[in-house]
Amino acid sequence: MRSLISITLLLFSTLTFAAPKAELWAYWQPSNNANSAQISHARWQQILDKYLVTEAKQTLFRYSAVTTNDKDNLDRYLRDLARIDPRQYSKDEQFAYWVNLYNGLTVQLILDNYPVKSITKLGGFFSFGPWDDTLITIAGQQLSLNDIEHRILRPIWRDPRIHYAVNCASFGCPNLLDTAFNGQNKNTQLEKAATDFINSSKGVSITGNQVRLSSIYDWFSSDFGNQSELQTHLNQYRKGHDIQLNSVSYGYDWSLNQAK
Repeated sequence: MRSLISITLLLFSTLTFAAPKAELWAYWQPSNNANSAQISHARWQQILDKYLVTEAKQTLFRYSAVTTNDKDNLDRYLRDLARIDPRQYSKDEQFAYWVNLYNGLTVQLILDNYPVKSITKLGGFFSFGPWDDTLITIAGQQLSLNDIEHRILRPIWRDPRIHYAVNCASFGCPNLLDTAFNGQNKNTQLEKAATDFINSSKGVSITGNQVRLSSIYDWFSSDFGNQSELQTHLNQYRKGHDIQLNSVSYGYDWSLNQAK
């Protein structure tokens, strides 16, 4: 019996993250809606202002410091979003809605299970993380984090910078930005997120001729293109000498992005 348990634990300890394909959920295909109305993300901004800190260019979240009132504030924000049908808004406003919803739900998941060493410890026994768990209902549709990222954001917007916008509560993930997305700052925020990540050691680390990239570029290679296209993408944002992808390895740190 002990042998069987040991083998099972070994198998789970060696599980690797497999990125889902981008598969459009046609229900969410946005129209060219000229609606100029804006969705308020003020409650989410309040949370970011109070609990997000920057240490050595890495944004960390003070999960242990979040008060009961602020947990309720986050819950109210997510309930407010759940009452909205994002399809009734402009495409840029929809993008901001989905990104902020994803990041808010992720923070809520950690707070509901805190203390936890890694988001990968959440979800069912046979799951690597909670990404397939149903978390919210929008316009009558039950959604998981994977639904939001891989069936809405990626296939509709087809922008590799999405991977710098959604945050998985891990050290290896692109920073959770300190300003909430909205329909007006979408491109500015995406450009900042890309620049910050590609110029961080967790995004790109170079030692001699060896280049160590975030596993994001391996998992989502279909979004970043072939090696030449990825190299062009990285050098678009990289400060200093251009990157040459001759000898590449990948890595990712799944430990929780918490501020001590």
